[in-house]
Parts: sequence; structure tokens; C-alpha cells
Amino acid sequence: MTEQAAGNVRLERPEAILFDMDGTLLQTETLLMEAHGRIFAALREEGLYAEPEPPVEALLGCLGMLLEDIWLKLMPTASEAARERANELLLQFELEELAAGKGVLYEGVTETLAELRARGIRLFVASNGLQPYVEGIVRHKRLEPLFDGLYTAGGRGTATKAELVRLLLAEHGVARAWMVGDRSSDVDAGKRNGLPVVGCDYADFGASSELDGADVRIRRFGELLELLGE
Repeated sequence: MTEQAAGNVRLERPEAILFDMDGTLLQTETLLMEAHGRIFAALREEGLYAEPEPPVEALLGCLGMLLEDIWLKLMPTASEAARERANELLLQFELEELAAGKGVLYEGVTETLAELRARGIRLFVASNGLQPYVEGIVRHKRLEPLFDGLYTAGGRGTATKAELVRLLLAEHGVARAWMVGDRSSDVDAGKRNGLPVVGCDYADFGASSELDGADVRIRRFGELLELLGE
């Protein structure tokens, strides 16, 4: 199937839909704008990093990558200890921001997920992030009743999202599913597992080419319901 807009295509009805988190369900910049500066201030204060702080846009552009790869790209000369500490600080500050009511879901996420669930479709998260981070978002945004499982690279120790998705499908006996996400890793994960891929083309970060190979692109989250054709 060639890549199309949501209004021009219908996909086979899935048993389940697998969602990326950052840039798909969550407007991640609403958490990272402040956390980013706090991370590098703490690293400098602890004597772990003395280079200029990379712009927050660079961090946003890395979303979808494994965390270890993100810090290697942002801090190529930093020590392993600095990168490990950056991981710890990122999680700490993001959870603090969530607890303070920060972090915004994309428009229509809660309502659309609830409607998909009401139509008998099983919902999962498949993220390259850390397990406590994804669990924190789902808990603070009150999405827990909507999901059948939260799968993360941090929780499962997977090297690729394709491997993470393979595990999810096998453990839940899912034969027909859609992969929904905004990054090339989501497209790759879907295609390597024989799934149609819905590319989310509404995030303010990431190049348009990230979604090359997606079966369809959506520009608002609620368009998922149109794809069902019910």
C-alpha cells in the first residue's frame, strides 16, 4: 500500500493498535523544555559535563531513539558516567514535571483511545523510553484503564523497537494490529512485523522523511477513527 492521507484509505480492522508515546500520544516538548536545562545544570554542578549545553531542539530531534543513543549523539565526548547520570536526571525531572501537572497529550488522544477501546480494539504502548516514564505518563494522564499493556525498551531490554513489537505481539497472541507512531523506528517496527503503519505527522519536531514508508499519515489523532471505516 502506498502512503496516503487518512481520508483516502481504509485499513483492515485490527485486533489491537500499538502506539508510540513521545510525539504520538504526548506533546513531549511540554515536558522537556524545562527538564532539558535542569539536566545540564545538574551535570555541570556535579562536575560531569563542561561542554556547551546542546539546544533542546537537538534533544527533541532524537526522540524515538534508544536513550543510550540519544546521549551519545548529544554528548559524544562525555563519559559513560555522565550519560548514565543524564538518564537518571531525565527520568527524575520528567516524573517531577508530570506530578506537577505538566505535560500535554495531543488533542483528542483520550477521547479517541476511549472510543477505540469501546469498539473492542486492544490498545498497547510500544516505546523506546524507560518503563517508569511511560507508566508515569499513563498514570498521571489517567489512561490506565484504556491500555492492555505498556511495553518499553527500558523495561524489556530490547535493542530495537522491532524486537519490542515482536515480543508484544507474541505475548498477547495478536495477529492483526496497526503500528502508530511518528518516527522511522515506528515505521521499521511495523514493517518488520508485517503491520500496517500509521504515521503521525503532527509533531513539531522530526523531519517529514521520518515517516517514509508509512501506509498512511494522519495530521490529527482523531483521524484514527476514520481509518476504521465503521
